[in-house]
Amino acid sequence: MNQAVEFDLARAGRRIVAALFAVQSLSFAAVIAMATVFSIVAADLTGNPAWAGAPSALTSLSGGLAAPLLAAAWDRWGRRLGLSLALALGVLGAGAAAASVELHSVWLFGLGILILGASQSGARLSRFIAAEVTPPEGRGRAIALVVWGGTIGAVGGPLLVGPSSRLVAGLGWNELSGPIALGVPLIVLSVVVCYAGLRPEPLELSRRLERQPTGQAGTPARPLSQLLLQPGILVAVAAVVLSQMVMVMLMGITSLYMRDHGHTLDGISLVFAAHTLGMFAFSPLAGRFSDRAGRGPVILAGALLMIAAALVTPASHAVPVLALGLFLLGLGWNFCFVAGSALLSDLLSPAERSKTQGANDLLVGLASGIGSLSSGVVYAALGYWTVSLLGGALIVVAALSGAWWSLTRAEPRAVPAE
Repeated sequence: MNQAVEFDLARAGRRIVAALFAVQSLSFAAVIAMATVFSIVAADLTGNPAWAGAPSALTSLSGGLAAPLLAAAWDRWGRRLGLSLALALGVLGAGAAAASVELHSVWLFGLGILILGASQSGARLSRFIAAEVTPPEGRGRAIALVVWGGTIGAVGGPLLVGPSSRLVAGLGWNELSGPIALGVPLIVLSVVVCYAGLRPEPLELSRRLERQPTGQAGTPARPLSQLLLQPGILVAVAAVVLSQMVMVMLMGITSLYMRDHGHTLDGISLVFAAHTLGMFAFSPLAGRFSDRAGRGPVILAGALLMIAAALVTPASHAVPVLALGLFLLGLGWNFCFVAGSALLSDLLSPAERSKTQGANDLLVGLASGIGSLSSGVVYAALGYWTVSLLGGALIVVAALSGAWWSLTRAEPRAVPAE
């Protein structure tokens, strides 16, 4: 393939990654603003704080179940249309969830949460679109850039919680419906950006990239059962699944914990802003470190940061301490998520990607759903300390797997096996 064609393909890939960056900014602004109050809404609608983790659990479970279906549909319909439709579901979900607060309907709230979960699954899978339109040596940075796109929206989203709640309260509505209703226009904008910006079709661009001499277009697909037993894939899945699980355990219950200690929505939103800053702002560092030093060291570093967070967050219910703890939690998640996703992409041939990435995100949804649901039960029975320490114990597995991969792999980046 001549240099002019290679340049055109690389430039098209960068445009698509830039569009995905914008999509993430908008969609995560909506998601994080809504998530800030979801546990409070669940506790209020049910009258039982043990259900505070249910919204995060339902979004995770529905998102996990939707992931393989979305991955298969994207192979048939293309990435552009598939991601746009997945994001559009979020408009329906946010509208239903906001209406449920005003109608005091647990069932409508649950329906909205389920739809939002499926929509979020599409947004999460978009990181793999960035990976497949980027050559292997820049894959970590491409994934990191998409994750970094959440910085603008996800830090700004929580900061809009207070103003949006006061705005709707002035209209005579429940203040908790404001941050949820805010999700509707933000998600609509993300759909517009996605449909207009993902040109050319990423799936076709990916196929053209794989026809280069270094591509793996002719590699036959291994069965999913065999793929999930490969050591490197186990390390990647453990990093992504466990970091997501522990992150939602602590993030989802912290707003209720803070309200129980007398904090206002403004104080809660500041802590969540610190958390989302950690989740997204340092993605370029994680991506560059992952491409240069290897996936294993970044996974190990991220897991250690999350262990530190599990020790810091329950130490005090003061806003600065909680902000520090959730910042470390978000930063550790970012390192594990970026490096684990890059490692998974490294080890798969083109024919194996959709099914394996869909299965990975199914496991992410199931594990984090169980974790977030159990966090409400554990919090109600044993308190915040127990939730935090349980999360710290779980992430030790990811730390050990990252350390093992670092010690047993000489090359910073693995290549798909023939």
